[in-house]
Amino acid sequence: MKFGETFTEYLHGEQERFLHKCSHVEYKRLKKVLKSCRNCRTIESPSCVKTEVLESNAEEEGKVISPCCQCASCPLCDQKFFSELMKEASEIAGCFRTRVRNLLQLHVSSGLRRYMWYLQHCFKDDQQAMMQKGRILMEYISMNAIAIRKILKKYDKVHSSVNGRNFKTKMRAQHIELLQSPWLIELGAFYLNSNGFDDSKSGEFSCHFSCELNESQSVMVLTLSDSVKLEYSLTCAICLDTVFNPYALGCGHLFCKACLCSSASILLFQGLKSAQPESKCPICRSTGVYGESVHMVELDSLLKNRCKDYWKERLQSERAEMVKQSKEYWESQTKIMIGY
Repeated sequence: MKFGETFTEYLHGEQERFLHKCSHVEYKRLKKVLKSCRNCRTIESPSCVKTEVLESNAEEEGKVISPCCQCASCPLCDQKFFSELMKEASEIAGCFRTRVRNLLQLHVSSGLRRYMWYLQHCFKDDQQAMMQKGRILMEYISMNAIAIRKILKKYDKVHSSVNGRNFKTKMRAQHIELLQSPWLIELGAFYLNSNGFDDSKSGEFSCHFSCELNESQSVMVLTLSDSVKLEYSLTCAICLDTVFNPYALGCGHLFCKACLCSSASILLFQGLKSAQPESKCPICRSTGVYGESVHMVELDSLLKNRCKDYWKERLQSERAEMVKQSKEYWESQTKIMIGY
């Protein structure tokens, strides 16, 4: 089955009601834009007409030649195509971030809010209901990511260009590449936490997640529906150890909280939000990313359960450093206040 048909079936599947307010890639419409552009250039450009004839003859003879349009770019097509795709990708990333955040906040909540969720789902197992919502969100982000990848590949094939490949780099620079979202790592940690230590018990969907934590490497592996494997490093690029009390900056890179505070020249008890706007990510050097930092609660819980000795050792070290910094800070403030 072609991906266009698969994607259409997905959009009208069981998750349609849950995601009815969420954006998605207009895959068929974008393909029509490319088809229209190819037909238009075939009419306007004699060279493209010649190429179209050659392509037709080659198909009859069973040969393969280059795509019909040899132009590197089409300003009209680019304006319609890339601007719309960028907007859709941004909206999809925002919707995914909001839905996952709300789901995980509910996972750690208690009291009235948890009871209302229990009541809303007719007293069903709330853990299973949450995992079902998480499965839908995972399918949502992966299907749209595949749609973007395929439509960009189609663009480069039609135009014989690398503009589609370059667009992926632009998405990464603007921190909206769907499969690099830190919320995807949080969702994976949520599934692994829900299924205990045995990844084989994770069911037909969450078995796509696995986590490897040892001295040589710390990674989370995600396998998509089309057998594409993605690895997310859980090693802090500053201390070169498995992240502890992990935070994701606005650019998506993961670090230990203590390492980030040291990098931004702020104290542990002040928090990452107090960092200066010009503070840069230690990896990509992006500015303004500390204010958008996210505490990876589910990932921290996963590391706590699977690396107990390491986690306790780092916890004691961080608490001792926080006490030391607090003492030095208030001593300095006292000296300032009393004038010596």
